[in-house]
Amino acid sequence: MASAAEQMANSISLAKFAQATDLRKRLWFTIGALIVFRFISYVPLPGIDPVGLAALAERTSGGVLDLFNNFSGGALKRASLITLGIMPYITASIVVQLSTSLSPTLNAIKKEGESGRKRLNQYTRYGTVALTLLQGWFVAVSLEAGGAVVEPGLMFRITAVISLLGGTMFLMWLGEQITSRGIGNGVSLIIMSGIVANLPTTLYNLFQQGRTGEMDGFKLTGIIVAVVILVLFICFMERAQRRILIQYPKRQTRTGMQADRSHLPLKLNTAGVIPPIFASSLLLLPLTVTQFAGNLAKGNNWWSDAIITVNQYLQHGSLVYMLLYGAGIVFFSFFYTAVVFNPEETADNLKRHGGFIPGIRPGKNTEIYFDYVLTRITVIGAAYLAVICLVPEYLVSALSIPFYLGGTSLLIVVNVTMDTVTQIQSHLLAHQYGDLIKKAKLKGGRLR
Repeated sequence: MASAAEQMANSISLAKFAQATDLRKRLWFTIGALIVFRFISYVPLPGIDPVGLAALAERTSGGVLDLFNNFSGGALKRASLITLGIMPYITASIVVQLSTSLSPTLNAIKKEGESGRKRLNQYTRYGTVALTLLQGWFVAVSLEAGGAVVEPGLMFRITAVISLLGGTMFLMWLGEQITSRGIGNGVSLIIMSGIVANLPTTLYNLFQQGRTGEMDGFKLTGIIVAVVILVLFICFMERAQRRILIQYPKRQTRTGMQADRSHLPLKLNTAGVIPPIFASSLLLLPLTVTQFAGNLAKGNNWWSDAIITVNQYLQHGSLVYMLLYGAGIVFFSFFYTAVVFNPEETADNLKRHGGFIPGIRPGKNTEIYFDYVLTRITVIGAAYLAVICLVPEYLVSALSIPFYLGGTSLLIVVNVTMDTVTQIQSHLLAHQYGDLIKKAKLKGGRLR
């Protein structure tokens, strides 16, 4: 039976949306910020040779650069100010979160509340700056080695690193502004907009090949049906929960003694999209280095042979790549779930507020039960993420399908869309509750 909140959510109409002035402002701000992001992705770094850059992109085209280029909305291929995208900030935030669970000092800072959260955010910004400087220097050297620079030298490297640092920090600030003044998570929306920006070109090329006869209609129909099924499966799994019954002590009511009951929802995929993103980043790092380093290996047979061997074993669709990618997804699913959900802390909070699970003693036994349930649902969540990310990867490689919106990209787009829609519904519900309160006050005033 649906709750009162769910019934009210189902009754939301476009008329209510038009009346929510604050929500409209937030939506317009979010759209405007994403438009700014798309404009900046077309601003190139100073000193770039367009002809040399096009030749470099042609030589290094493949799974590595295509994936990073997909996340950055084409900024990497154009060598724009936001070539690195928001990935340094994501990596720094993940490292800080993992360090919080391992370091007692950072864990104590986390428990300080709002002040502790601000300090950890500041550490994340410092980490973003360090990673951007390191990766920016590597990008500048790689562009020089690939012949995509008009005047190579130290001045270009310094200028490129400063420009890339400014672009990444601006994206980080823009994401924080979207989160606070717009709708949804700003960083996630920036990544999703970069992926969605390449979707029209991908679909056009796909249908164009079907029209010209390069791809038969059966394969084209199969791709469309597979994508629809994949999206529906992602929506189902992302909403799947394991609800644990929580009971509180009986209290006196008008009708007698009554016990309060609630549910603690545990998502099957607690880690979200973090495991595939982090696993792919770690796998793509050596392959990116070898692809760019190939320009520096001319005349060195041993180094060239080593680069070719690494590229062969780690190329998309290969057995080694699939095994390492799947193992990375499973590992980070368990690791990040352990960071996000602490069974000991949850059990202590329940005991402090008098709550308990029927049939299980509060305290240590509750902690063991939480760990037992969480481990088993994480197995399902990790398997789901591995299937979503690996099966499309294998099909694209094995069947030579020119469809580059893989499982990881679909997972990010669907997750971010669902979270954003949920926030919009929350704002509409708050607005609807506000109208009900105003009406109740008016009726109360008339009665007096």
